[in-house]
Amino acid sequence: MRNFEARPAARVSGAVAVPGDKSISHRSLMLSGIAQGVSEVSGFLASEDCLATMTAMRALGVRIEQRSPTHVMVHGVGLRGLRGAGRALDMGNAGTAMRLFTGLLSAQAFDSQLIGDASLMKRPMERVAKPLRAMGADVRTHDGTPPVDIGGGRDLHGIAYGMPVASAQVKSAILLAALFADSATTVVAPAVTRDHSERMLLSCGVRLDIEGLRVTLHPPQQLDAQRIEVPGDFSSAAFFIVAGLLGASAGGLLIENVGLNPTRTGLLDILRSMGAQIDIVNLREGAEPVADLRVHASMLRGVRVPADLVPLAIDELPVLFVAAACADGETVVTGAEELRVKESDRIAAMSAGLAALGVTHTVLPDGMRIEGRGEGVAFGGGEIDSHGDHRIAMSFAVASLRASKPLIVRDVANVGTSFPGFVDLARSVGLDVRESGA
Repeated sequence: MRNFEARPAARVSGAVAVPGDKSISHRSLMLSGIAQGVSEVSGFLASEDCLATMTAMRALGVRIEQRSPTHVMVHGVGLRGLRGAGRALDMGNAGTAMRLFTGLLSAQAFDSQLIGDASLMKRPMERVAKPLRAMGADVRTHDGTPPVDIGGGRDLHGIAYGMPVASAQVKSAILLAALFADSATTVVAPAVTRDHSERMLLSCGVRLDIEGLRVTLHPPQQLDAQRIEVPGDFSSAAFFIVAGLLGASAGGLLIENVGLNPTRTGLLDILRSMGAQIDIVNLREGAEPVADLRVHASMLRGVRVPADLVPLAIDELPVLFVAAACADGETVVTGAEELRVKESDRIAAMSAGLAALGVTHTVLPDGMRIEGRGEGVAFGGGEIDSHGDHRIAMSFAVASLRASKPLIVRDVANVGTSFPGFVDLARSVGLDVRESGA
């Protein structure tokens, strides 16, 4: 088992560039693979999750050249050019990949099966399967979880679908299937969700009508090849943002080339409401807005997180809980029941870890109430089980900035699914984190 040993560190400083955005990297391979022509992807995230998508696309007949870990050339086969893999497609730990592939493969002429690791095989898939079946797809789960079996040769038709829960993965799966439907498809979300798929589809020449929370896709004749520059992953930057707030030296901590898509940056709004001093510098507008962030050590105060910001910060909530534990006063997060069905039950996992640190808190069915310890009050040391969840592991590595004794974080191998090189980057700015174990 791989573990982190995170020792107390006085300060963090300098500059860091986090790896490419995972959500955009997944989508870049899928959409480029069914485009007409050769697409170039720079800044690609060569993590285990994204490499699972690359392996699957190759198995489906797409030629992909990886000229360097982050530079990829995708030779698109066109909308109707995918071929059957002849075997189950293994998504590893990548829930995004499994859900998006379910949509992409539901309109193909061949049968497919999607599997994953032990964690992924427990995650809910009916929320994707149900709307796809309404479009005419043959999608079968096993008591709601993988393996996902997809029958080929089905003609899909457009639908109007109101999502019961805000989910970019569900929305994206429907939009991918809608590329092959016989008429327009409309998806209505109950709240704002990530819009990476919409942005990339527009850049491929697909007609989308977007009105608030409503997206209508008109089936195209083809997708155009494109040049995609993947920005740094905001979810990965979140760990360094909180590290900077807890322990940046006088000049602050600079995080370079971070994607600031407004459907991803709810954490910034939450932290600023807590008193965080975070400067956005060198903003560059494009298909995805990108900027550098300069983070200054800040005295944080507890807040009640607005419900509309929770979906925009769902992946960052574990490290937000660490920031809340260091704030002055109570922080309350509700409406985050989605955390229960991530790589782990993140509410339960964070609760157990916070308890090990001596943080007073109350678990809620859909969130948590955390009594912040305030400025200058240190955590204790101890052992924390990450439950194989990369975001839990990295969150508690950041918590070491306020610890009085070393923290041992167990079962951290899956950090590689989203953030290869995390330990080296963390050490480069002053965190005292080491990885050990078999």
